[in-house]
Amino acid sequence: MSTPTIAAPPSLARRVPPGTAARNIATLAWRNLVQIKHNPMELLDLSIQPIMFVLLFAYVFGPSMAGSVEAYLPVVIPGIIAQNALFAGMTTGFGLNNDITKGVFDRFRSLPIARSAPLAGRIIADTAKQAWSMVILLIVGFIIGFRLETGPVALLGAFLLLLTFAVLFSWTSVYIAMKVDEPEKVQIFGFVVIFPLSFLSTAFIPSTDRIPGPVAWVMDNSPVTQLVEAMRGLLVGGPVFDHAMIALAWGLGIALVFAPLSLRAFKARA
Repeated sequence: MSTPTIAAPPSLARRVPPGTAARNIATLAWRNLVQIKHNPMELLDLSIQPIMFVLLFAYVFGPSMAGSVEAYLPVVIPGIIAQNALFAGMTTGFGLNNDITKGVFDRFRSLPIARSAPLAGRIIADTAKQAWSMVILLIVGFIIGFRLETGPVALLGAFLLLLTFAVLFSWTSVYIAMKVDEPEKVQIFGFVVIFPLSFLSTAFIPSTDRIPGPVAWVMDNSPVTQLVEAMRGLLVGGPVFDHAMIALAWGLGIALVFAPLSLRAFKARA
């Protein structure tokens, strides 16, 4: 008598044609977006938190920082948009780790799809959610007095810059998601790293002129500061190119480090 054997599920395909990989990524990205109708609180979270930040910073800090709410809005709106993009990137890692711990990725292992599709699909879907958040922030800003001082082309450029940086930076949370065993630990990373990173920047102040030397140097050279200053230039006027290039260089460097590490960790975990 022979003992029947059960074949192990095949691992994710090592190589698939580029067209097939693109379809795999698009399918999984759509899957992550469609889930919103089953969990509308996720979209509410991306809407309510930015609104609270805008109102609190504008009306609590605005009069003391700039003399009035209206004078502070050109400073704080681009800053909150950039900060929100960093924190929203943590939802990418949280969602990925949640899928892993619930066994969703075990199902992906049995499918002949590109290895990077589950990761890239999640990042693209969360990038679309970040675009929604930016729209909400701008709408609330317009309601309370913020005005676009450039034009529609610059506004489109601001969207593209923010979303590009967010995609590149998201690989940090993807890597953390691959290495920890609970979604809550991804959130801890967000508070320990992202929170001080966003505040050690010019996101909420017009300049670092009154900041002590060493701290000012850190803030001036922060990738968040470069992103914020480029966003301000695109939304209310000012230098853009140098700040945007430095921010994108930071983002590209981060992605070049963490994207391969994330794929390797995903392969090991699968």
